[in-house]
Amino acid sequence: MHFDLLIINGTVYDGTGAPGTQSDVGITGKRVTDIGDLSAATSSRVIDATGLAVTPGFIDAHSHADAALLRDGQHACGIRQGVTTEIIAPDGLTLAPLSRENYLMYMHYLSGILGYASEDLDMSTYATAMSNYHNKTSCNVALFLGHGPVRLEAVGGMIDEPLTGENWTRAERIIRESFEQGACGFSTGLSYYPNSFSDTDELVNIMNVVKEYERPLSIHLRNHNVERGFAGGGVEEAMEIGRRSGAQIHLEHYRTQPDSAGDLESILEPVERAKSDGVDVTLETYPYPVGSSFPQSFFPSWFHEGGPESMLELLADGESLERVISGIVSGSRGSATGNMWSHIGSEKNKHLEGMLFDDVAAEWGVSVEEMMCRVMLEEDLNCGFRGAPPASVRVWQQVEADIMELMQRPDYMVGSDAIPTGGMVHPRAYGCFPRMIGRLRRRHNIPLELMVQRLTQNAALRFGLKDRGEINEGKFADIVVFDPDRITDRATFEDPEQYPEGIPFVVVNGQVAVDHERLTGVLAGEAV
Repeated sequence: MHFDLLIINGTVYDGTGAPGTQSDVGITGKRVTDIGDLSAATSSRVIDATGLAVTPGFIDAHSHADAALLRDGQHACGIRQGVTTEIIAPDGLTLAPLSRENYLMYMHYLSGILGYASEDLDMSTYATAMSNYHNKTSCNVALFLGHGPVRLEAVGGMIDEPLTGENWTRAERIIRESFEQGACGFSTGLSYYPNSFSDTDELVNIMNVVKEYERPLSIHLRNHNVERGFAGGGVEEAMEIGRRSGAQIHLEHYRTQPDSAGDLESILEPVERAKSDGVDVTLETYPYPVGSSFPQSFFPSWFHEGGPESMLELLADGESLERVISGIVSGSRGSATGNMWSHIGSEKNKHLEGMLFDDVAAEWGVSVEEMMCRVMLEEDLNCGFRGAPPASVRVWQQVEADIMELMQRPDYMVGSDAIPTGGMVHPRAYGCFPRMIGRLRRRHNIPLELMVQRLTQNAALRFGLKDRGEINEGKFADIVVFDPDRITDRATFEDPEQYPEGIPFVVVNGQVAVDHERLTGVLAGEAV
């Protein structure tokens, strides 16, 4: 028997949660074709995995690499972690399906999170958008249908109008077309726009359609326009959407925060209550105490109407700026203090990357809110931030302990929420998966087979990634080979662009993408 690639002498964890077994894995073309004792076989390439774990490739259930993958298909920060499939377009924030005019406008609006891709790409349908990734990236790419593009196309721009009448007719057409072309779920982020112009009824209507395709709602919980959300938004709104529509619900980055560390019961109670009502709920998390975003998330609803050009006009006008700042201060969207600039588009202000908002504001002699507005104006919105980790090590350790307790639930998976744009990115962009399955798994004594299942099969099942997330005959050969005792993240908040250790080989669709911890340059990733 001859294979194209043979992985020998490793301990195979198949992704189902079963304990590892000593086996060889034979690969022909894109798929696994045999597992067992293959010592008599020949192969064009042999990887000796003695002392190493052989697992399905990791699946990132929440990645903002939409434009990063288009800028550089190698995507080293992801593939070096063992991520063989990136699910992009979470939070409803993505670049397709959009007309050319809306594509350029929304890319401008989202530049603080996504950065920029080529202006010449065809993003007019789900299918054409996916063609921009197929066999052009080191990893596979799955794409949510985002709430943002649906609203922009249905109502004709960044406009606060309900999805009713002709607007709904256009929205439903886009939704059905995109799911018929393979969308892996519908995503919304109710801290962002135009998503937050919606109310709960709108999301129920959308999910009444999406459930026909047996795909979930992936939701970033509401903290904007809270009066439009059932019970003031948050998790209760998400659960109500599930109750009323019967659709599957997936909660994005759902965990305790530094101010709620140790109180898992409070965050899980509404989830368990909804499950008892028959709602199908899954959840995701990442292993860090703080996240990242872009400044628009602090601004009042009216500020976003009209899109980037209107927003910049408001920031440039002194009288309007006072109203904007007042809207930020009086809003229910949280305080901007304690954050740090992670991405600055211009060379002029590049020195701000890594500086705390409070320190920049003090240096300039203005409030944090005014400083934020000034940077946004000078950067033409192309700026982003990340949270600063808590000063208390004890709080950080408690959040980590909470996260690892959540990961032992069968309904949890991992989404990095990585924003791989900027010079001082959040370390999760380089270290999320090895931190979870390496450092923290060992620290909290969690069985390796359990963690493998959470990082692989769970997301594949939830988002309909056929024949992925498992090592079995006939499945796609997306495989990670790593040292379970040595795998660890090296990315820190101070020095985030550090690749992990202990992951010598990564295989995507039968092709070796990482060879002895080095990129091969192979772009075997597919649109899935």
